[in-house]
Amino acid sequence: MRLSRQRRMVLDLLWDEKSHLSARDIFDKLNNQGRHIGHTSVYQNLEALQSAGVIECIERASGRLYGYRADPHSHLTCTQSGAIHDLDVLLPDHLLRQIEEQTGFAIESYTLHLSGRPRPS
Repeated sequence: MRLSRQRRMVLDLLWDEKSHLSARDIFDKLNNQGRHIGHTSVYQNLEALQSAGVIECIERASGRLYGYRADPHSHLTCTQSGAIHDLDVLLPDHLLRQIEEQTGFAIESYTLHLSGRPRPS
């Protein structure tokens, strides 16, 4: 994959932010930083980066969100703010075996999506 100047701007922003952003958020942030890029360029570069497995895309009812990680990982969504946090979670072997027995499938990989709210201090 060719890493054009615009593609690099999008990627650098996602790496710096370390959060999940919409294409509109990315467009606004880059242009507010004086790094002029058009809407179409943002969408095209996000699609290319996601297709190449460099970034992740999360489908939400409100639209797509893009994250800086492409490796298998899980997510925790805050039910109050909607913020998405990346998690590295390993399920115990006995639980994976139990799931395999219940489903008849051999688990090759997994991601979890958890939802919750901050606990009171």
